Amino acid sequence: MKKLQNYINGELVEPISGDYFENIDPSRGKAYSLIPDSDKRDIDAAVESARKAFPMWSNLPKETRSEYMMKISLRIQERMDEFVAAESLDNGKPEKLAGHVDIPRAISNFKFFATAILHYASESHYMEGLGVNYTLRKPIGVVGCISPWNLPLYLFSWKIAPALAAGNCVVAKPSEITPMTAYLLSDVCKEVGLPEGVLNIVHGLGAKVGDAISRDPEIKAISFTGGTSTGKIIAGIAAPMFKKLSLELGGKNPNIIFDDCDFDKMLSTTMRSSFANQGQICLCGSRIFVQEGIYEKFKEAFVAKVAKSNVSYPTDPNAHLGAVVSKPHMEKVLSYVELAKEEGGTVLTGGERVQLEGEYSEGFYIRPTVIEGLAYDCRTNQEEIFGPVVTITPFKDEADALMMANSTQYGLSATVWTNDLNRAHRMADLLNCGIVWINSWLVRDLRTPFGGTKASGVGREGGFEALRFFTEPKNVFISNE
Repeated sequence: MKKLQNYINGELVEPISGDYFENIDPSRGKAYSLIPDSDKRDIDAAVESARKAFPMWSNLPKETRSEYMMKISLRIQERMDEFVAAESLDNGKPEKLAGHVDIPRAISNFKFFATAILHYASESHYMEGLGVNYTLRKPIGVVGCISPWNLPLYLFSWKIAPALAAGNCVVAKPSEITPMTAYLLSDVCKEVGLPEGVLNIVHGLGAKVGDAISRDPEIKAISFTGGTSTGKIIAGIAAPMFKKLSLELGGKNPNIIFDDCDFDKMLSTTMRSSFANQGQICLCGSRIFVQEGIYEKFKEAFVAKVAKSNVSYPTDPNAHLGAVVSKPHMEKVLSYVELAKEEGGTVLTGGERVQLEGEYSEGFYIRPTVIEGLAYDCRTNQEEIFGPVVTITPFKDEADALMMANSTQYGLSATVWTNDLNRAHRMADLLNCGIVWINSWLVRDLRTPFGGTKASGVGREGGFEALRFFTEPKNVFISNE
């Protein structure tokens, strides 16, 4: 069974403890590799390596840093099939999804920030008769990046790439549930000759590795994507140490469908926005609000399409959904289906585990689920499930839809379906969230700010927002006199 290794000071090394734990293939429910059970000692080594590398890396011409990052991007591209297969096997998602979304987005992340730093401009402010101010942007130093399991390499690179581009050195922790493509990235960094210590990847459990990253005084900023409860823990540790924090947390996103929408386009996109990646995307629309005039039409058409969705093993080219990421997560998602029933909901389709045959018989598969008849403020409609489960609820008018949409503690994204431009602008303005899609979903321009409000996070990622986060501004004034 393959043993993964940490990537510290430019070398692949075993954890100092010598201990490992099993990495489970969710499509089969069986262990297929071993993950380093790292601890504070490994983080100490990684931080020391990054600290020593920082003066060299931060003082390289931005063109040189850009070249290294472009090499990483191109090498992942050259090894595309290997990365796609690894992501699919590790996460349980269909290979076609990993091949169309996960790995291409990771390639784009390195490429985007490699070129963005070549065009970044500082600000200046002239004061008549006095002089001029100009702003420098300096890299912070050693930064920590902690990423989730749902889009493993995509979100890992979303943090690492801007941090490196800005001149920082990185200590990164991939999810212990899906570490394989981060391990392959280590190998790519060695292949392209990335200077030792610039990027360090330490595998292990959040309670050990993530905690050590949060507490290390040499790590000056932390970018974290994951659950809201874990974000609170990290903030509780890091904030009193005055670390910079970027927290991209949970979501309970509304999908608001007005009766004047383009019905066919809406229905097709709502299938994706509900169940893409088995519903394991923080941007999935898990609460579907439908205007009364088309509610029954929508329900009949949507449930019919969902019921035909093919749940299958990840390498099946006809799979619409693969396995969810782990057995505990599968059990959590199914427990919410039972909760919905207790709260008075009716399961219109799905709601049970899918048992495949042969080698996949122990895999963690769930039939996509649609539930109606729930109050907007019940637990099922307020708590993040993060799986292939959606609720559908009728509404009367804009005010009714807004009240229900804004009722949760979360505020990450929303989708609005309407052909009324004025209504679209009103809804976008009044929805309490960081991202609104009108007549679309998950259209991402890497230049735009990404993040949420309320319990969905702190700060923004993406584009120059990310480069600003990973730098400290310094104002310089020069007198005319």
